[in-house]
Amino acid sequence: MDGSVSAEAVAWPDAIFAALRQWQVRQVVYVPDGGHARLIRSIHAEPSMRAIPLTTEEEGIAVLSGAALGGQRGVMLMQSSGVGNCVNMLSLVKTCGFPFLALVTMRGEWGEFNPWQVPMGSTTEAAFKLMGVETRRADRVEDVADTVNAAARMVFEGGSAVAVLLGQRLIGAKVF
Repeated sequence: MDGSVSAEAVAWPDAIFAALRQWQVRQVVYVPDGGHARLIRSIHAEPSMRAIPLTTEEEGIAVLSGAALGGQRGVMLMQSSGVGNCVNMLSLVKTCGFPFLALVTMRGEWGEFNPWQVPMGSTTEAAFKLMGVETRRADRVEDVADTVNAAARMVFEGGSAVAVLLGQRLIGAKVF
């Protein structure tokens, strides 16, 4: 293997960005993350979207709840290690029934070098499910657009809470 990355593999963030535009998402909250870097840059460049950096992931739940109350669609971008920070705040989504869509880049999986990422990475799906958030997963480039669109429909038309887990094999193992 020569280490090159296919254009298709690089373009999966563009498929997510297209879905966010299609679903008229107006607010995107995020904690800076290398896995979401290309998507975050696209959101910052899009005049119809407001990119809102966070200091910690649980702040995003409050912002997205406010967006829903104000009639705007929002999405949270985060890494699996941040899911544990959100568990208590997800009670707001569960109790109030706010629509909630999270796009989560996974760590602690395929090719992970950092043992500190493994505990939360291996329990991310279970943590979401315990808090009433459905999960969908995309591990292959060709599944990203359909998975994000299906989740967005569940959230924005059905009022559900859904997290799309973007597998580490999809985003690539970190090397630093």
